[in-house]
Amino acid sequence: MPKLAEKYENRYYSDYTVKRLHAVERPKKNVNKQKVERNYLIHKLVSVAVILLFAFTVLPYGFNKITKNLLNPSPHSNIKIDYKQLRFPTVNYLSNNWFLGERSFERTEVKKPEMISLVEGDELSGLENQLKNLAEEYPSVVPSVYVWDYQTGNYANLNADKIYPTASIIKLPVLVQVFRSIEKNQFTLSDKMTLTDYYRAEGSGSLQFKAENSVYSIDTLARMMITESDNSATNMLMARLGSMNDVNSGIRRWGLKHTYVQNWLPDYAGTNHSTARDMATILYNLDNPEFLSNASREKIFDYMGHVHNNRLIAAGLPQGAEFLHKTGDIGKMLGDAGIVYTTNGKKYIVVMFVSRPHNSFLAKEYIVKASEIVYNYMVK
Repeated sequence: MPKLAEKYENRYYSDYTVKRLHAVERPKKNVNKQKVERNYLIHKLVSVAVILLFAFTVLPYGFNKITKNLLNPSPHSNIKIDYKQLRFPTVNYLSNNWFLGERSFERTEVKKPEMISLVEGDELSGLENQLKNLAEEYPSVVPSVYVWDYQTGNYANLNADKIYPTASIIKLPVLVQVFRSIEKNQFTLSDKMTLTDYYRAEGSGSLQFKAENSVYSIDTLARMMITESDNSATNMLMARLGSMNDVNSGIRRWGLKHTYVQNWLPDYAGTNHSTARDMATILYNLDNPEFLSNASREKIFDYMGHVHNNRLIAAGLPQGAEFLHKTGDIGKMLGDAGIVYTTNGKKYIVVMFVSRPHNSFLAKEYIVKASEIVYNYMVK
């Protein structure tokens, strides 16, 4: 072979060989790169874990043992300062949630409320005007009324979004939470509770006069809470649910923003609050199969159909009309909330809260007359 050709051929094969070697070695570089990336990810995860461990252990320990002493040196080392109490002085008696032994406020807004909101149709301005005219005859009382028609969705609103003390009407959401807990298999209607002086409460209900260590089923307590408006039974059931905070947590999950429990019964000070619209929403969702089972609904309706106090909204209804409800009565507020079944087959929700001078009989007069006005308007 001529030397020029041999030189060219050697150069060609030499270049070709180099290219092949590079082609063979390239995957090795990719493999090394993947190893580097994997090692980097592992190091990153380890670093994050170390930082979190440091943040949750070393930093709190250093803050409690060193920083606090530097910021607030004290010769009395046995005196401990509750910084959380200083920052949130009302949290021990104003809270709606309990988690890991700590009280707090839970947000009222939830992404997916468990209750369905009332779908409102036309505003019943004629009925609202009649209720307002009636209120002018009783200038010393301030009513809040909400009426909603099941057939049309039409409604009447008189101060329905104003927050009022609930008195014993707060027992309605407590009852609903009892059955929600039963459906989650937390306890059953046949479970027993023992009456002690810790639960005994004055005011309405006969349980306060029963012997200590008497035993009652959840079913009996729930019935007494609604039919007799028994305060002792209510306190026992709230304790069985976990506390007032557990009741409030349930109400928040339902999507209600203005209903909350702040006091054991009897709540003479009126610290337990709600609105007429919130209570109407609870009543509406008693028929919501996604919220309550048929068995729970039937039990609740049975209790509400045998309420002893028939002197408020029920007193304004004609004979033959049915009313499932819960009343409330304290010095500053008188109220009633329920579902009316008319004699001509219609059905509507009506909630009335009436603020009044202490124990004023005029609030009762307003409720009875307003109930008659609402019924006559709804059946026409």
